[in-house]
Amino acid sequence: MGSSARNGPRTATRRTRRTLPVLPVAAAADDHPAPPAPEQPQAESAAPTNTAEVSVSVPRGLQVAAAWSWRVILVVVLLWGVVWMARYLSEVLIPVAVAILLTALMLPVADALKKGRWGLPRAAATAVTVIGAVAAIVGVLIVIGGQIAGQGPELSANVVNGFNKLSDWLNNGPLTRWLRDGPLHLSPTWLDSSTWVSRITDFLRASGSTIAGYAAELGAQVGHFLAGLALALFALFYFIYDGRGIFTFLLKFFPRTSRDRVDQAALKGWRALSSYVRATILVALFDSIGVLIVALILGVPVAPALAALVFLGAFVPIVGALVSGFVAVLVALVALGWVQALIMLGGVILVMQVEGHVLQPFLLGRAVKLHPLAVLLSIAIGIIVGGIIGALLAVPLLAFVKSFALSLAGGAEPPLGRAYPPALPLYRRGQRTAEAKS
Repeated sequence: MGSSARNGPRTATRRTRRTLPVLPVAAAADDHPAPPAPEQPQAESAAPTNTAEVSVSVPRGLQVAAAWSWRVILVVVLLWGVVWMARYLSEVLIPVAVAILLTALMLPVADALKKGRWGLPRAAATAVTVIGAVAAIVGVLIVIGGQIAGQGPELSANVVNGFNKLSDWLNNGPLTRWLRDGPLHLSPTWLDSSTWVSRITDFLRASGSTIAGYAAELGAQVGHFLAGLALALFALFYFIYDGRGIFTFLLKFFPRTSRDRVDQAALKGWRALSSYVRATILVALFDSIGVLIVALILGVPVAPALAALVFLGAFVPIVGALVSGFVAVLVALVALGWVQALIMLGGVILVMQVEGHVLQPFLLGRAVKLHPLAVLLSIAIGIIVGGIIGALLAVPLLAFVKSFALSLAGGAEPPLGRAYPPALPLYRRGQRTAEAKS
């Protein structure tokens, strides 16, 4: 028992030593071995770990669409802000814009007075130019007003006579008989002109307060017009007198490294705008003179006033002169009859055809090289944004922006009527392809 007691602990010690792991030499020499590192969870291989992997996981088309989307939204918001600001400041911006257009037209006259045989000082040449233009406009208005006042009674009598003829035709004409006796079976009260006259009269009497409000608003608009006219004349004088100095001051808002490029681009845009205004003046003169000749031959009343209306309407390209020409057709219909009205309509269409196929491509095409679709779209947008004034200013603004943007971007305008380069012979195509590859 004593021997078993003595051998018991030894056997346990021997078994314990056999079960202990054999440590390396370096670890065995260390009295305090480092604790084992905690196990880290393995990251999922499918989950991205950085921005680059996120970008790679998004399709390329969606990336491009997103990049374009926020930029387009930013541009649209900026344009909306510009349009809102322009509407808010329209009582100032419209006279300034009109003054800029008149400056493009009258600046050569002031330069001729300064550099020609007259040799006038800059202030005197500017004053003579502005005062002469105002005097010419006032003289034309006086002549037109005298014509309207002199032929007013005759024109009013013709209007009454024409209205009576129209009323008789509506009461007893073939169209009225068909509407009354045909499949529609309209009531005679619907076709009686006197009934409609009484209804219109009752409506005007019931809307007296509304009409008075419109009259007061019209009086306020006249006051705004006179204030805008004074501002336009004031701005016109200084644009002619020191336009270059004003633009030099504005150039200081651009970075110093890009001022020369902006200056050259603005100069080309100004030349395009000046060419457009002068070409439009010539086209408007042709339209007004053509309509005036036809009206005088037919004996249409207030022919000079109708010619002046066509002249003003021609500043809206493509549609302005045509719409104002129909006023002359309406006056001829009321004053002379439907035969003379048809002849007047033919004369207006002839004038418009000559303008559209001869003068527009020859003058405006060489001046600004604007596509007709771009002109129509700009006029439509101008009407939506600013009404008639917007339609007048849309195409000149488009002409300036086009030349300015092309010059600033470093591109050249393509030749008129050549959208693509001419086709090359086959052997020259192969030669050019080989040169490009080499």
